Amino acid sequence: MRFPAPVLGFVLALTMLVGGCGAPRESSSPPTGDTAPGSARRWVIAFSQCTTTEPWRKVFNEQLRAEARKHADEITFLEADAQDRTDTQVSQVETFIRQKVDALLISPKDEGLTSVVERAHAAGIKVIVLDRNVRTDRYDCFIGGDNLEIGRAAGRHAVELLGGPGRARGKILEIFGGKGTAPSHERSRGFHEIVDREPGIRVIGGQDCDWKQEQARTYAENILKVERDVDLVYAHNDPMAYGARLAAESLGIAQRMHFLGIDALPDEGVRYVQEGKLSATFAYLTPGAEGLRQALKLLRGEPVPRRIRLATATITPQNAALWRHGPPADFQMILDPKNP
Repeated sequence: MRFPAPVLGFVLALTMLVGGCGAPRESSSPPTGDTAPGSARRWVIAFSQCTTTEPWRKVFNEQLRAEARKHADEITFLEADAQDRTDTQVSQVETFIRQKVDALLISPKDEGLTSVVERAHAAGIKVIVLDRNVRTDRYDCFIGGDNLEIGRAAGRHAVELLGGPGRARGKILEIFGGKGTAPSHERSRGFHEIVDREPGIRVIGGQDCDWKQEQARTYAENILKVERDVDLVYAHNDPMAYGARLAAESLGIAQRMHFLGIDALPDEGVRYVQEGKLSATFAYLTPGAEGLRQALKLLRGEPVPRRIRLATATITPQNAALWRHGPPADFQMILDPKNP
């Protein structure tokens, strides 16, 4: 049986991922979880990614695919890239619903995915929301970082860099990721919980730069040409923090400033810290591999926590070498797995 026409991004079957074929093609497996009598059950698990333009999401996809390859004998894996468009992602998920997949892993572009997530859940599909939440409780599991705590960690570090609690002085430029996403608002709210206690700190900025390095660079350059006394930049991810760093370098003021980002990819944020381009980055682990593991548990009828929080850590020049190849072996990646 053939699948309907591919979704607007790209569709990959697990057989393609394992075989390393150069172009998308259909799986030889049935498009539903049904199997012939006496044969093993083969699940169809679909993954909807909002974009692959950001380095963090490319790693997210790579880690999810690697986990899928471990289960090549029991699943068919479908994948779609919405190319940073909400309407495209909605259409792609609607296609997965029509294909009657067994489980849906989705990392939403924004809250505009709420309705289609509810429809997938109502259709009997096991739904796991990854990284960015939606405005509904009609899903089976959410997996993502604690963005409020990440924001607080960034706030505490900013206060230390500017003189310490009760003594901190300085001006901070904040650069938003996406104002239509919960993670960006939570990273801002957690940060302000800490820095707003300090009367000597003033925070400016707050423009949405859509998680993109070049947008942040342009925005920071425009701000820093006027506000040349900015002491610290807090950006909601590492690409934007690095973009702000490049802007400050072009104006000749980078050496007296601090730059904080979030994500801590080994070849991005961690490397920037080691090179002295960022003062610190904060670990934001990708949820893809854990999402695949939890989807399989759901399909097997095993209990799964309603929410799974991924841990964070502060990476500075003092410990960056430990993170250069990913989280250290003794790092506890999951917090409160039984949290309702």
